[in-house]
Amino acid sequence: MLYMLKKANAIPLYVFAFFFTSLTSLAKENQSGKDLKTEIKNYISHHLEDAHDFSLFSFTNNLGKHVYVGIPLPVILWDEGLKVFSSSELKHGEGVVKKGSSYYKLEHSKIYKTDSEGTINYDENNHPTNKLPLDLSITKGVVSMLIIAFLMFFLFASLAKSYKENQGIPKGIGRFFEPIVLYVRDEIARPNIGEKKYSYYMNFLLTVFFFIWFLNLLGLTPLGVNVTGNIAVTFGLALLTFLITNITGTKTYWFHILDPLGNSMKWYSKIPLYIILIPIELLGIFIKPFSLLIRLYANMQAGHIVLMSLIGLMFIFKSWLGSPLSFGLAFAISIIELLVALLQAYIFTMLSALYFGFAAEDHEHH
Repeated sequence: MLYMLKKANAIPLYVFAFFFTSLTSLAKENQSGKDLKTEIKNYISHHLEDAHDFSLFSFTNNLGKHVYVGIPLPVILWDEGLKVFSSSELKHGEGVVKKGSSYYKLEHSKIYKTDSEGTINYDENNHPTNKLPLDLSITKGVVSMLIIAFLMFFLFASLAKSYKENQGIPKGIGRFFEPIVLYVRDEIARPNIGEKKYSYYMNFLLTVFFFIWFLNLLGLTPLGVNVTGNIAVTFGLALLTFLITNITGTKTYWFHILDPLGNSMKWYSKIPLYIILIPIELLGIFIKPFSLLIRLYANMQAGHIVLMSLIGLMFIFKSWLGSPLSFGLAFAISIIELLVALLQAYIFTMLSALYFGFAAEDHEHH
């Protein structure tokens, strides 16, 4: 198995090693009679959520103390004033932080206001009832997006500079990205939007394509980032597509929505049909971006769940037959995730360009 890992792609190797190490430590710690399946399920759920730090792995030392290894991030709360402290003070939910006269504790990736003992009260549905202060913290999802934004700025500023210095010929890493930029322009933007207006949308299409692609790849690293599996992020991306589509929509675009039958029938004959057609057309304005956010969110979320579930099966089977089978499937899925990372960026960009093409149409309304 180690020989296979060495020969494999580096990113799936890191992903597999990260998940394997984390779940191994989890299995070793599970000596108190708890249900291992439940522990693994809780661990996967925790991984899929945003967090106030980058947790790489954890272990129990010789003194029985739970030790976490990771990178803490700043916690910024607004609760009768600004409260700022390091996420390391929360101790992954095992500690209580005192700021001024208030106490705070981490519970299921959320910070609640509590007492000096760290008491969390629950309702009949097992939901915390403690007050939630306004959380403006820089979480690992925010840091990941900032890293990708800086990386994209550096890469494409270098690409533009190489064009200027070499008379339109890229050099270095720009030689890798130039064909991708040309593909987005010639195979996505031009066919779907048209020659006249495609250039108006190129900035957004290129940005969203590389932003999603790079974030998906970052999610396949040991940092345990699941940014595009966060529905708030995919909602924001889809909202941009929604706004651009409808703000730049031409008269023809809106005529097709508000008068879908055109001049094909007498006005009095169209009234019964319009009662059905116009609400459907208006609903379609919101369904299109909704499909974008759900598709990206569900695919990336499912990929992480399947991968970690397969690795978790190795510790449940504990046999020479089941464990190697789970290992092989998990390793294959981790490689397929590389393709999915690119494919989801392509689909989001392609559909956005298609919606922009609908909005940019300027032929006569029939």
